[in-house]
Amino acid sequence: MKKHLLRSWMCLMILFLVLPSVTQASWNDSSKPGWEGKEPKRGWIQSKIQHMTLEEKIGQLFMIHVYGQTPTDPNYEETNINQNRGAKNFEEAIEKYHIGGVIYFNWTDNIGTPIDFEQVQSLSNGLQDIAMEQRMPIPLMIATDQEGGVVARVTEPATVFPGNMAIGATRSAEYAKQSAEIMGMEQKSLGINMDLAPDLDVNVNPENPVIGVRSYSENPDLVAELGSAQVSGFQSENVSATAKHFPGHGDTNVDSHYGLPIINHDLETLHEVDLKPFKAAIDAGIDSIMPAHIVVPALDDSGLPATLSKPILTDLLREEMGFEGVIITDSLGMSGANVVPPEEVPVEAFKAGADILLNPPNVPLAYDAMLEAVEEGEISEKRVDESVFRILEMKFKRGLFDDPSVSEDALQNIGLEENLALADQMTEDSITLVKNEDVLPLEADDEMFITGPSIGSPDLLADLLNNEGVDSRLLATGTSPTSSEIEHAVEQAEGADKVIVTAYTANTNEAQQRLVEELQSTGKEVIVTSMRNPYDIMAFPDIEANVLTYGFEEISVEALAKVLTGEVNPAGKLPVTIPELYEYGHGLSY
Repeated sequence: MKKHLLRSWMCLMILFLVLPSVTQASWNDSSKPGWEGKEPKRGWIQSKIQHMTLEEKIGQLFMIHVYGQTPTDPNYEETNINQNRGAKNFEEAIEKYHIGGVIYFNWTDNIGTPIDFEQVQSLSNGLQDIAMEQRMPIPLMIATDQEGGVVARVTEPATVFPGNMAIGATRSAEYAKQSAEIMGMEQKSLGINMDLAPDLDVNVNPENPVIGVRSYSENPDLVAELGSAQVSGFQSENVSATAKHFPGHGDTNVDSHYGLPIINHDLETLHEVDLKPFKAAIDAGIDSIMPAHIVVPALDDSGLPATLSKPILTDLLREEMGFEGVIITDSLGMSGANVVPPEEVPVEAFKAGADILLNPPNVPLAYDAMLEAVEEGEISEKRVDESVFRILEMKFKRGLFDDPSVSEDALQNIGLEENLALADQMTEDSITLVKNEDVLPLEADDEMFITGPSIGSPDLLADLLNNEGVDSRLLATGTSPTSSEIEHAVEQAEGADKVIVTAYTANTNEAQQRLVEELQSTGKEVIVTSMRNPYDIMAFPDIEANVLTYGFEEISVEALAKVLTGEVNPAGKLPVTIPELYEYGHGLSY
């Protein structure tokens, strides 16, 4: 009898140990028809959590950046220590802090410019190998910011897209979905499984210094439509999408990287404008939502930013709006988050309702603060388990427990000719002609003078026009042109038939406004090409022509050159209102 009981007990123990791994493979084989995107089994995830130490659970809450091109890059060991990464390299950070995810940047040298596909994929696979070799093997979320347009970490020779407001100017949900599918496929090929996109802010403030063209439009219905299309596109490629910046960063003139914006919308406006796209994203099944470092008094009169606000993250987002996915903070190193002592920021964000704590400026300080908060009872382990469950559930849904690595063959999916052609087409369709007093398209014998901030790519535009036979001379300036630069520009304009100014958010830049005014005083016809935000013409409404690109990337400048020469007839429609000048939907053609 005792032998029989002992044998039965041993069989049960073997079954208990083996079943999770068997179930993991069978429940999450995303290669099998019908399994991709299925709800994971709660019991398997809960079993995983029950076998995790508190230290491992706390680690899952963190997504951090580390400098380096490889998991053990010796060239950045000192930098990582000096920058408070708490480790010399990725490998050490994973082993020491049991982190749940990493975020790639260009400035951390994880992704080069131009990108080296093999290097990025090798880094991703190497990190996943390390994560899966730990006592508790849990794959990493590997994230980056790939919105398209002005915010893109993966660039040439991958497929580059013109960005959200350019897509808004086309009014095409199909373009929105296709661009996200392609960005998702290319990121997945690199081992990146989470995109901190799309941006669902409704940009209603012409002076917004941080959103602008990152938004699709001032129209919440259009933002909701295009944003939901991108959510579907990203997640169809098993890349988790992230809607940001909740509850809406579109009406501010303060950049939360450097200050603390206040959104003074009333409840009715918040629900009819700011929150509408996020509700649509939730209905579309979005994996994660990122709150903003903004104060919204109508939702929380404490003066705390949304990142640290329980009324916003828990009462509104979780309970009222019914979001059951992952809440990931914006970077905790941004000025807008630092309204409490540094060690309290991650703790207060978590208490407010966040799940993933993104990019703490001091990793060991943040990790120890969270661990101490649980050990001292300020945060219950049950609350930690809830967040860890949501994080593991997201990883499970995206197939990471099946196999987090990517094959080298997947790199063949990046920069495909048909995708590059599609990106060119949607960019050309987005170019918006706001004003034209019969100065466009340019004539072949026009002698052009091109000037403006170098960030607006006047050099590339001059080269492209010269290649088309339009004689073009160049003087690039700083973002805020000096008096000397303006004087030289006026001198060179005297010998030209027409002048092009590549403006860069000139409606909020007095030096650029002086440049345009001085060029106008020469009597030459002045064409302003707005290379970022669309509101430049507010500062000089009597210029002869204004063309909007919504971005300064090469793909946008190439489309602009085609419009200026008449090779492409502009078809874009304003996705925003130019106050007191042009209505939403305005757009000219030749």
